[in-house]
Amino acid sequence: MGRGGAGLEHFAATRTIGAKADAATVTREGLAVLFRLPVFRRVVLAAALILGSHAMHDTFSVIRWKGAGISPQAISILWSVSVAAEVAVFFVIGPWLLRKLTSAGAIALAALAGAMRWLVVAYTADIVVLSLMQPLHGITFALLQLACMRLLAQSVPDALSATAQAIYGTVGVGAATAVLTLVSGWLYARLGATAFAVMAALSLAAVPIACSLRAGNAAPQS
Repeated sequence: MGRGGAGLEHFAATRTIGAKADAATVTREGLAVLFRLPVFRRVVLAAALILGSHAMHDTFSVIRWKGAGISPQAISILWSVSVAAEVAVFFVIGPWLLRKLTSAGAIALAALAGAMRWLVVAYTADIVVLSLMQPLHGITFALLQLACMRLLAQSVPDALSATAQAIYGTVGVGAATAVLTLVSGWLYARLGATAFAVMAALSLAAVPIACSLRAGNAAPQS
């Protein structure tokens, strides 16, 4: 399968988490087995930090940009750039990066890219700078998802794969994003655009977690 086909496979995997999770029967015993796996715990935590850090951007970026005088047409283009970058990483660039960096390296890159992205937008709304930051969404979101899905596939027993994806999706992604969306509102009301720097700190906190994801810990489980 070519790089495009591999990207499609990974893309489809990330988009069918919910469907697989619906077929899972979550049991106390299964959860206990999962949370005894160091790789699983670290993947969920890293995803919660990095994906959760997007909450400020998703909720307040348009308000921030409009306040800086950016036109609705330019804002639409900025969003389109991030979506295009996401698709490009899912389908083409991401699988190649995973081969070059390993999954742990890809998560570390996503964390560093997120920290840089949020720190920059905390202090400038210059449209040229924003146009350079928006493509990082392909790294901070899409590459992270691909890396996490690969690590889960490698480290979780087959019988618990659907449960693992359910916990990843609801705790590592959903719950963290929901909580941080509420926190973002409180922060933005008090700090304004500077609140994006808090999201940068959250993303940066995932770097040591990524570094702890050694290749040996990701060996397939029987």
